[in-house]
Amino acid sequence: MSSENVIIYNCNVEEIGPKFVNSLTNSTLLITGGTGSIGKELTRQVLENYDVRKLIIFSRDELKQAIMREEFDNNGKLRWLLGDIRDLQRLRMAFHQVTHLIHAAALKRVDTGEYNPSEFIKTNILGSQNVVDAAIESNVKKVIALSTDKASSPINLYGATKLTADKLFISANNYGKPKGTAFSVVRYGNVMGSRGSVIPFFKEIAAQGKKIPITDFRMTRFWISIEHAANFILNSFEKMNGGELYVPKIPSMKIIDLAKAISPNSEIYETGIRPGEKLHEEMISEDDSRRTYILEDRYVVTPVISNWGFNVPENVRYMQDGKAYRSDSNDLWLTEKDIATYLTNSTIK
Repeated sequence: MSSENVIIYNCNVEEIGPKFVNSLTNSTLLITGGTGSIGKELTRQVLENYDVRKLIIFSRDELKQAIMREEFDNNGKLRWLLGDIRDLQRLRMAFHQVTHLIHAAALKRVDTGEYNPSEFIKTNILGSQNVVDAAIESNVKKVIALSTDKASSPINLYGATKLTADKLFISANNYGKPKGTAFSVVRYGNVMGSRGSVIPFFKEIAAQGKKIPITDFRMTRFWISIEHAANFILNSFEKMNGGELYVPKIPSMKIIDLAKAISPNSEIYETGIRPGEKLHEEMISEDDSRRTYILEDRYVVTPVISNWGFNVPENVRYMQDGKAYRSDSNDLWLTEKDIATYLTNSTIK
């Protein structure tokens, strides 16, 4: 794959056109965990490209909300609600008159989850069930929950809680669809430019003249820019009927190529794989492949059980049975040159 194609995966939001009419037009959209990296990018794209009536940022941290409010110049369409998804009563109040919802709130650090499993369960599983219950009670029309490649064939606590959350949201259609609330899930890989991304860490180490640590030189990951991830999420509101788990077609990269692209002259050394870490990531398992069909820009994993009547479009092509969508066997790859080109043109610090 040549470097000129990187823009495909960087995703120019302008392609969708300014303030175009779609299902978000005149809607009230709420984002749980809205002060995070993806929440900020979603907010930017919504305000620039979608004519919503109101955009509600729901999160726990008042300082992050204050900082974000200034970043968006106290935009009149923004509303700010403090709360925790562990608090069902607060969610019921927050979801009043909300028509569309993006569930981004989660605990995400793999190593922290291994040491604090009960806290991850309370937020990622029990909190997600609260979001489901409050959304149905509040007659929210469409809900999209954000997932992770670590939810496919999970080996760590974080991935296991996110897989459970995925199942909760897809299954919620059995109760929600008859009442007018549809649930879908978006699953993607490492987001370049998000908080916790390895890029700023590598840059900081290189700037100090130190060796760059990599847990294993063979390690591969899926690559998606934060702009592409947010655009993919918002676009999924148009496509979803309820019950879909969307996976974008994105390239893979070798972590060692990323390190070399960031600092070609730095020495790189192996540290060994950390607890709960995979050598390669996976977004669709072998067993899920047989119920996954392919669209131009994404894969769609269909539900195991769909008592609400999930309909698959006619004449779609399915994935090869038994072939997982993994970062080491992907058809699309970024070279060290591709990564360097992206980093040169990006705003990642």
